[in-house]
Amino acid sequence: MKKILILTLIIILIPLLIVGIDHKEEIIYKIKYGSINNKIIKVKRIDTGNIEEVPLEKYVLGVVAGEMPASFNIEALKAQAVASRTYALKKAESNKEYDVEDSTTNQVYIDDNKMKEKWKDNYDELLKKIKNAVDETKGEVLLYNNELIDAMFFSTSNGYTENSDDVFSSSLPYLVSVESNWDKTESPVFASTKEVTKKEFLFNLGLSDSNTIDVNNIERTKTGRVKNITINKKVFKGTKIRSIFGLKSTSFTINIKNDVVTFNVNGYGHGVGMSQYGANGMAKEGYNYKEILKYYYQNSDIKKIN
Repeated sequence: MKKILILTLIIILIPLLIVGIDHKEEIIYKIKYGSINNKIIKVKRIDTGNIEEVPLEKYVLGVVAGEMPASFNIEALKAQAVASRTYALKKAESNKEYDVEDSTTNQVYIDDNKMKEKWKDNYDELLKKIKNAVDETKGEVLLYNNELIDAMFFSTSNGYTENSDDVFSSSLPYLVSVESNWDKTESPVFASTKEVTKKEFLFNLGLSDSNTIDVNNIERTKTGRVKNITINKKVFKGTKIRSIFGLKSTSFTINIKNDVVTFNVNGYGHGVGMSQYGANGMAKEGYNYKEILKYYYQNSDIKKIN
């Protein structure tokens, strides 16, 4: 047993001595994560239920194509590639039947056939553009304390991203609120409305025993998103209201007039991590992908581990 332990230490230490102390982190990452050049991501296809084994970089290409408009600035596409690569590898740390689903439950992944269907005559041009974004960031991931981060992202903020503990159960030092004013002019879905009748509103909330609507005690996060709201003396989470009525985000107000209940909504998505339209706005202003990532994932490091 001692011989095996000594041999293992020698195998680890010799490369450090050869490449020098300045490169020790690269060796540590390789020891910790293995080679990701040949990494396979197990993707569950929602339409069929099948689990496909997709090489990592091919998977990242399919996610960037599925998650972000190909018309976006190349630096925004690069930022998405690094975030998506990190997200997939983080999910792959769990020993499960599959690593990710191909839907918004995890990350939207599309294959080559879907890309051709989506881009039609622009297929060759847009595929090349996204492939460049993936290739130019190959092997790059986001780390915090030398651990892969949970690289969450979403479409559009309400002007600010959200603290992770205001949406999910955990407080993460790299998923903290930052201003994101680019979204207001960049995103076509920054503002939206949803109308339902009073009857629908009460029925969907399980309050059909009443004919009136009393909304009060609206608790909002520091960024203006609804955390809790009391309707007819019953408390609902903002995320529950969003889910029930199919709202684009929890940053909403409620207006009741005559027989109509109107939700006025800002932003699209959970609000945690990188805003995709915000990233594109930053890229247009000249920020590179590393600056974009460091802004939306505060306190994180970008490392190449392939």
